[in-house]
Amino acid sequence: MRAVFQQSLSELQDRLTLMAELVEASIGEATTAFGNSDAELAENVIERSEEIDALSLSLDELAFDILLRQSPVASDLRLVVASLRMSAELERMSDLAEHIAELARYRYPDSAIPKGLRKTFTRMGALDVEMAEAVVRLLREQDPAIIIEIRDLEDDLDKLHAKVFTKMLSDKVNADALGLVDATLASRYHERFGDHAVGVAKQMQFFFSGEIA
Repeated sequence: MRAVFQQSLSELQDRLTLMAELVEASIGEATTAFGNSDAELAENVIERSEEIDALSLSLDELAFDILLRQSPVASDLRLVVASLRMSAELERMSDLAEHIAELARYRYPDSAIPKGLRKTFTRMGALDVEMAEAVVRLLREQDPAIIIEIRDLEDDLDKLHAKVFTKMLSDKVNADALGLVDATLASRYHERFGDHAVGVAKQMQFFFSGEIA
């Protein structure tokens, strides 16, 4: 029974890591599609979202099965609880990548990025990709130092999010009403993606120490 229990916990971690890897691929393709007006790449992200949703459901079912059948305690219990929470965070990150891809698809063949904001959005996208990659490393390596890295990246992302609104209120951005709406939504999606990455980091902190900092 103990061997079965450990195998189940290992499978839980594997599914969680796979989810994170798929999310990393999605945000990478979403930001490229958004920057390059690539409708085909945007469709890839939208289709992958269903795969991530299905994986999240299977992970949650496995976690509940472990809770019901194995009655884990201490760090094992924290792992199962944290996995359920991280599954929800990763699923939401996937949704946000999908939203960014949808903006690119809706505006195709035009660009969804107003003039004057391209560099800012390029950097926001790069930060989200870095955070997604850091989340994958955190799940694989379980190195607490990566938690700090993710939080630092989020601080940079928050500053860029604020910068978008400052620029939109200035005369440096040339866009119609729809373009301004797109920029507002895209900036929010990028910023929220970072928030959920931090959410994953917080749950890993809970797994490590039993506390959420």
